[in-house]
Amino acid sequence: MGGLPADLEPPLPIHYTWGAFRESGAFPLVEHNLRLALIRTVSMSGRSKRKSTEPASAKSVPQAVVSRLSYYLRELQHLLRQGVQTISSSQLGQRLGFTDAQVRKDLAYFGQFGYPGIGYRCQELAEAIRRILGTDQQWAVALVGVGHLGQALLGYKGFTQQGFVFHAAFDVNPRVIGKQIEGIPIYSLDRLPEVIRSHKIRLGIIAVPASAAQGVADRLVEAGIQGILNFAPVTITVPPQVSLVGVDLAMELEQLSFSVLHRQQDAGK
Repeated sequence: MGGLPADLEPPLPIHYTWGAFRESGAFPLVEHNLRLALIRTVSMSGRSKRKSTEPASAKSVPQAVVSRLSYYLRELQHLLRQGVQTISSSQLGQRLGFTDAQVRKDLAYFGQFGYPGIGYRCQELAEAIRRILGTDQQWAVALVGVGHLGQALLGYKGFTQQGFVFHAAFDVNPRVIGKQIEGIPIYSLDRLPEVIRSHKIRLGIIAVPASAAQGVADRLVEAGIQGILNFAPVTITVPPQVSLVGVDLAMELEQLSFSVLHRQQDAGK
């Protein structure tokens, strides 16, 4: 199994690409959006299982706000690695291409985090955002499809750093079944329900050809998966109680090329 990625949202702001470069040094667009998509899956599927202490309910918070929380968290983590202890809404917004009013409005959905004359304490705000997103805990993840894309996902260490841990991978290819990739066991797809339930896995990633994607999604749902990240180049459907996020890297590059093209055109005027 293996396939090209599809359906990524929301687009990565051009202003943020440099921050992502600082973090990864390679493939920043891919890395950021993989993490963002998983965090969005958690934010939708995890809150119903946790008693929230935030003022806003999950239903009342726009998805765009949840997405921007991910940007804030990434930048706060970068600032902490640099030894920065406090930051203002203006400084945080400027680093990401947002206004200070947008930053304050987004955070106000969940409570009061700033201090007069100080701004935000980076460590405190980062911990609060992780609680809001549900990434202050570990999440068991299963991957279906261990082709080139699937193997790359299994090898990405950033997931573990954000609390997402692969417990199992599945495929139909007898040449890979029974082996391990990056220490992750590869099971036959026929064993999916058994393994998902025994490991209490709640998140699933689909990295299979388009023709197999809907069938895999159905099996994940039947096994009890609550959130799905879909890389297959096709639209799939899941029940309302299951969260679904798609990843379309080609679409992201289209957004990037549009921005570069029109900046060049504007500069030439």
